[in-house]
Amino acid sequence: RGQLAALSIAAVVIIVGVPLWWRTTETYRAWLPVSQIQELADLQLQLSADVEVVFARGTVTPEQQKKIPLTLTKDEEHIIDTTSLRYRYEIRYRTATIMEEDALNQPTAAEADLSLHTLSESPCGSLVIYIIPDSSQLLPEKTDVSIGQRRTAVLRVGAQVKVGKTLEQLLTHLEPRIQQVLQVMSFSHTDVTAALSDRVRLSPGSRESIADSMRTFKSSPYEITFSLLNPDPKSHRLHWDIEGAVERYIQPLLSKLAPVANFSIDSQNLYYAMLGVNPRFDSNRNAYTLNADSLAHVINPVEARLSNAASSNPVLNFLLYVPDVNHSPLFIHNHNKQEVPSNAFHSPRWGGIMVYNVNGFYGPDATFPIDINIDMAKVMGVFLAQLLLLGVQSSPLPFGFLVAPCNSFGLADWELDRLMWSRTVENVATATTTITSLAQLLDQIGNIVINDNIAQEVSSAVTALQLAIAELEVGNLGLALQYSKEAILASEKAFFDPSLLHLLYFPDDQKFAIYIPLFLPMCVPIFLSLLKILSEFRQRRKQKQAKKD
Repeated sequence: RGQLAALSIAAVVIIVGVPLWWRTTETYRAWLPVSQIQELADLQLQLSADVEVVFARGTVTPEQQKKIPLTLTKDEEHIIDTTSLRYRYEIRYRTATIMEEDALNQPTAAEADLSLHTLSESPCGSLVIYIIPDSSQLLPEKTDVSIGQRRTAVLRVGAQVKVGKTLEQLLTHLEPRIQQVLQVMSFSHTDVTAALSDRVRLSPGSRESIADSMRTFKSSPYEITFSLLNPDPKSHRLHWDIEGAVERYIQPLLSKLAPVANFSIDSQNLYYAMLGVNPRFDSNRNAYTLNADSLAHVINPVEARLSNAASSNPVLNFLLYVPDVNHSPLFIHNHNKQEVPSNAFHSPRWGGIMVYNVNGFYGPDATFPIDINIDMAKVMGVFLAQLLLLGVQSSPLPFGFLVAPCNSFGLADWELDRLMWSRTVENVATATTTITSLAQLLDQIGNIVINDNIAQEVSSAVTALQLAIAELEVGNLGLALQYSKEAILASEKAFFDPSLLHLLYFPDDQKFAIYIPLFLPMCVPIFLSLLKILSEFRQRRKQKQAKKD
């Protein structure tokens, strides 16, 4: 009876108890697409752009025209660390239609650009290059390429091109100039390298690209704060229509930048706010000056007074400073000791400060405080230029290029496309790094709980990444950007989920320290009973063997 009881208890413990304990104490880990994440780790990016080259009348001969339309593909491949980048341009050649010929006969390039835009709007990420003869008066002298506000450019065929050339020779002659247009208006290796700077290790020659990328808008929401600094309220009563100025000058640009980043705007008035730097008096001009060397010491004292320090989102500050009576007028000088025309300066990824002089209101019969209405057109012109400097990369133009001046939006369509290319690549790289790091962390620490919502976010991020990469390969820039934003949002939700920290500091040695005092007193008698039963069984077996012998 004792042996049967011991065997029964041991069977219940082994068959029922151990599996039940194992099941009730195991860490729940939902399924993750590990193989797909490993494939994303070896990122292979291909950026494709559709380019249409249109020949106007007088640029091709009838013999050359017979071979048009023509489609060619140009591929470039670069390696950054272990990341393979492939650039693909699908160039289609055709002749201009009658309406396009009429548009190219406009007196100026700006009017031609507007007329061409009304005929057809190019898709996001694509380009149209119009080739005009050397005899055309559309472009000014010493200008070979004119880039408009949309996604069109006008390229003049040089006088050295002979009429008897074949179409292949003509395309060979135009290829370097077309490539320069693509580098200016479409994605470039510099932009993509800067966007990937947070994911891969760049070569020393790419440090300038990293510095440029620190200036541009990232995908996170931004807060824009306009602040009016009045250091002497007893002398000035300042009035500024900041709400109307933002609606008129800033909001059109932010609406156009909506696919790239989200913005929220607020304003504030700060009284008795000083710059923290004593300006120097220039007796020759009877004015005060701020040198470029002292501008770095202006931001910190002012930033302490700003009310946006508690925001978790990046903040762009635009400060309008009106000097007090004792330091007016105040002018900013550059490193060459020359006066800055805008009387303002900006700091990358922080914002800008403009000094607004009101010394014309001071007179012998002036009564203080003086009511001053600030010219918001002048102020917003400076702040809009600083906002563009903080958000849009400007690359040097090749010789003979002419870019049309900014319109009311302050940003050309092709400039927005360049931002979208960079942000899409950046989002894909960031989301890939986040998901890969999360998968490695969960693989190394086996006792972290993986809930179903985390697995769902990881699967959504992987799917969105695959779709974004696929859309980049076919040149659908708008969809690629949208999928990349979904990928980075889902990856960050999964990576920063609070449930991942529940068992992070509960290692296996602590589990054994808890379970051994509970199970050891019960397991020792069972184990000793099993040993005794085994010993008795061996003795009986020996006795039976001895009787047989």
